[in-house]
Amino acid sequence: MTLQIDDAGVGDLLHGVVVGAYRPATGEFTYEMVDVEFFQQPKFGRKAYLEEASKIMMKIVDKMKLAEDESILICSSYLFEKAVRDLREKYGKERVTVMKITGDAQRFVETAYLDEVRNLGYEPLSEREEKRARSFFHMLRWLKKDPRRLKHAKTGWPRLKRYMKPRKVQGAFPRQPSR
Repeated sequence: MTLQIDDAGVGDLLHGVVVGAYRPATGEFTYEMVDVEFFQQPKFGRKAYLEEASKIMMKIVDKMKLAEDESILICSSYLFEKAVRDLREKYGKERVTVMKITGDAQRFVETAYLDEVRNLGYEPLSEREEKRARSFFHMLRWLKKDPRRLKHAKTGWPRLKRYMKPRKVQGAFPRQPSR
């Protein structure tokens, strides 16, 4: 048996990140969220999302009750840098393989992320994977319509400041000192 682990939403502007595990042999699927707060300052600057993703990963693997002979296939996302090390330390290097996750595992994790952003009131573009830039600006426009939505944005990204007017993001970014 094999456990496939993937993430969704790490490159999107909205919400946290879904980390999910799928066992093809039984069809079992579960997921948890890395909260958006880990993609906002000050946690983003400290890369606290790496530790959080690892904690979530271990929780999910425990929940799925990894069998003695079961291998783990994990997405090559930077989000899992620490998780891969921790999984290899606990289960052995030979049982943990980093690779591109496709098929049902990817589809289930992606669907979970889309459901989570819909719960915020946002309707994602149907072609968001093919048109990443368009999806980013679609999310950005949704955020700008109501500044209270910024609590759902990955505001730790330095490039985001280029697209937001300071008065609209009160409290989301630290003020620059006056000269």
